[in-house]
Amino acid sequence: MIQPAMPPLETHALAREMLSAYTTGAVVAPPSTRDPAFDLNAAYVVEAEYAELRRRDGRTTAGLKVGYANKAVWRVLKLDTLVWAHMYDDTVHYAGSGRAEITLPYDRSTKIEPEIVFRLAQPVPAGAGPAVVLQHVDWLAIGFELIDCPYPDWQFKPADFVAGFGLHLALVAGRPLVVGQDAIPELVDRLASFRVRVSKNGEFVEEGGGRNSLRSPALCLAELTAALARQPGGSPLDAGDLVSTGTLTAGHPVARGETWSVDVEGLPLSSLSVRLS
Repeated sequence: MIQPAMPPLETHALAREMLSAYTTGAVVAPPSTRDPAFDLNAAYVVEAEYAELRRRDGRTTAGLKVGYANKAVWRVLKLDTLVWAHMYDDTVHYAGSGRAEITLPYDRSTKIEPEIVFRLAQPVPAGAGPAVVLQHVDWLAIGFELIDCPYPDWQFKPADFVAGFGLHLALVAGRPLVVGQDAIPELVDRLASFRVRVSKNGEFVEEGGGRNSLRSPALCLAELTAALARQPGGSPLDAGDLVSTGTLTAGHPVARGETWSVDVEGLPLSSLSVRLS
């Protein structure tokens, strides 16, 4: 018996569903399981409508977070570039002291990831190499992104990731390192080789490094700029935007009462600690 075709998903209704899942911590079915034709182009329409709903609630976009910043993953998932979603003024937090406390809004499936965060001084030209990228950066910092999956058992496709606001829950940016022009050649090398050590409650968890973000977070930012230029309806990055350039280690489940820390070796960045409540 031939099964009837599934109706296409209505993007505005899906954006509202995703906003409700973000607000309440509800679990929803991945869009790709409801419509086999749901692809990245449709997902970016949902993501843009989600951003518009947040703006109507008085929020402003603060920049973009990156997903799938690993070319080995691209081959498995049949991607030709990384993916992205917006961050917001109420999801981005600054820890200039190197310490922050974040209250988890619900107990669903939160994980934590260490990332390099850039703040742009001006738009990055498409096709720029890492040195040119850094000429357009105001500062960089080590950060922790908290992600939380609205889909059962963390099962989703890249299009679901984008439609689900990139799983973004919060970003904590540590003490910034201003990018001086004279320091750029050395920074290019260090961003490709630096290491991080992640700890939970003072106990070592995992080590990672800059090569896990497309071989360098600067190269990740360059790839994001190029991908935005190719994406229909993609909005270019602007001065003042933040970019969180993908995780430097695996993501790790978290719980209230824990303190997570990341130490950096090979870059002059201060340690960052985040307590979860």
